[in-house]
Amino acid sequence: MTEHENNEEIENNDGIEVQGIAGAIADDAPVHRVAQDLRGKTLSEEDFRQLSRRSLLTGGAGALAAVLGFRWIQGRPADGRIPDVLRAGHEVNESIWRALFRDGAEAPTFDFAKSSMMRVNGRHGIREELDMATWELRVVGRDGATVGRYSLDDLRALPQTEMTVEHKCVEGWSHIVTWGGVVFRDFVERFHPDEADAPFVGLSTPDGEYQVGLEGAAMMHSQTMLTLDLQRVPLTEAHGAPVRLTTPLKYGIKQIKRIGTIRFSDTQPENDYWAERGYDWYAAL
Repeated sequence: MTEHENNEEIENNDGIEVQGIAGAIADDAPVHRVAQDLRGKTLSEEDFRQLSRRSLLTGGAGALAAVLGFRWIQGRPADGRIPDVLRAGHEVNESIWRALFRDGAEAPTFDFAKSSMMRVNGRHGIREELDMATWELRVVGRDGATVGRYSLDDLRALPQTEMTVEHKCVEGWSHIVTWGGVVFRDFVERFHPDEADAPFVGLSTPDGEYQVGLEGAAMMHSQTMLTLDLQRVPLTEAHGAPVRLTTPLKYGIKQIKRIGTIRFSDTQPENDYWAERGYDWYAAL
């Protein structure tokens, strides 16, 4: 090996530059691999081992704490089919979102070109084939009496609105989609103005299998819609034909498909499908 080769800097397989062996260490000295921390600082073998031990101990302690915490939560008394500490978390979230709610504040909207056909997710209340000849939208007032019955043609005759927003699911996915139909507030002001100040609204599928409840403020928001179209074509049965609820203020669990009945109420509906199964009743975004 020439003197030039002895002094030449070479790069090992790990991408770390080291001096040529002849210029860096004696011929009989042991050669150790070196490591780098996240800042690019070279670590000795001993430092690397100590760091690895600390990481293992920290990770193990964290895993143990997670297991113990999970078992503690499981041992808590149930409140609405979930541990009371989780229910308390739901209630804190609801109080925060209720305080932040502003009627004039709207969720972001997008250009139609950014939207596309949304996946079908969930068939509760719409598994049976729809009979359009017998379908009608029934409206029940706060006194429990039926105050109106409407056909799809009745809804189509009202002013139509298009809205491109982000639909969000509690499962963690979201999709930009274009809805078309009647703003719920317009429907109420046209047919049932006496119910416009109802504190709550309940909605259910014709078979009664799927039911949701929303606070009146969210239902009367400008972006809450009795939806008839998806991506500028009429809803399919899988997507909730003939009419479904859509609103960017709530997760998809509140956006009921195939609405059969709308009920105005002075008290919070207690038969919300997912709330009965431990989910957050408010489900706000």
